[in-house]
Amino acid sequence: MKKIIFTIAALWPLLALGQGFQVNLQGQKQIAMGHAGTALKLDAASVFFNPGAVSLLERNSVTAGISPIFANSAFRSATTGQTYRTDNPVGTPFSLYGVWGPGESRFKAGLGIYTPFGSGVNWGETWEGRFALQQITLRSVFIQPTVSFRLGDNLGIGAGFVYAIGGVNLQRAIPLAGPATNQGKGELDGNASGIGFNAGIYYQPADVLSIGLSYRSRVNMRIEGGDATFTVPASLQGESFFPAGSAFDAELPLPQVLSLGLGLHPGEKVTLSAQVDYVGWNAYDSLSFDYARNTPVLADTRSARLFENAFSFRLGGQLQATEGLALRAGAYYALTPVPEGHLTPETPDADRIGLSVGLGYQFGESFAVDASLLYLQTARRTDTNLETRLSGTYQTKALIPGISLTYLFK
Repeated sequence: MKKIIFTIAALWPLLALGQGFQVNLQGQKQIAMGHAGTALKLDAASVFFNPGAVSLLERNSVTAGISPIFANSAFRSATTGQTYRTDNPVGTPFSLYGVWGPGESRFKAGLGIYTPFGSGVNWGETWEGRFALQQITLRSVFIQPTVSFRLGDNLGIGAGFVYAIGGVNLQRAIPLAGPATNQGKGELDGNASGIGFNAGIYYQPADVLSIGLSYRSRVNMRIEGGDATFTVPASLQGESFFPAGSAFDAELPLPQVLSLGLGLHPGEKVTLSAQVDYVGWNAYDSLSFDYARNTPVLADTRSARLFENAFSFRLGGQLQATEGLALRAGAYYALTPVPEGHLTPETPDADRIGLSVGLGYQFGESFAVDASLLYLQTARRTDTNLETRLSGTYQTKALIPGISLTYLFK
């Protein structure tokens, strides 16, 4: 048999999560205000934004919302000058919150089910970077039971336990050199789970001022016994090359987030909010994969990422135009955690800006509907990846509408 050369080193750096894969869509009111909700007690979404504010909510409620993501990335090759565009599926992050507490009790209980990380990127099977990535899908759902305690009329603390479930599917071309074909295909598919917590404190020292501080812990998503499938010529199948029924283990760290917010309430009809987030992306020093069966061409891998901690800055405002109608707007600026030399088609990330608007209407005492529209765009960024040598310029744009329904009760 003619000698065949394989390039397998660093084949499967599963997913390097960047700001582009952190889904900041956890509440329609807050999305419309630049996702600046840590220092506000707007609704049951405080279960996510600041558990300390939950105990100061005036009414019990249940809220359900969804925010479809219409996003596309473009890559202009530094080698050929050709431009490639993704054909991404529509992402559907959702949120469900409930808050309940009896009468004048200092305690309130809450439950949040939401999707803080998740995305889908499809570059196709024939583009220049197909050996780095063809497509990837990331899914995550956080389930967070929460308890909040009101220490005084204007001070609350709270915390929640997070149980995370999710999954990932990654597909890449495999470079081969042989008489029949010059490439194969590999696919990794697995489910993951992890645990963490969310805690916060909310304080309103005056009618015109509120302060919020929250911390969401790192969650290590562990994949055990994931499926590794390789589509290669028959001569390369088997225990000496790519064994059928391969399995792998991996770990996906989702970063910690520290948020500090300031709310201003200059009048009964106006609310303003500013927030700074510090995201612990340095959890991504490397990504490693442990295959159940190793062969001369399928070895365990360790891929350097060297991500850096990053800030985001958020501003938002709300105007209570009428008794039932609220108008909202906001903006944010997020710095990329991806260092030079490590930009990948899985995370075509760069500094980004987001602009948002929205409105809400409350029907009587018990029902409310809120809607938002978010536009985000990354800066154009040119880089050469140190491992794959893929070189070019990336940019991502997204349009994200959203809607939620709320039922309020005593």
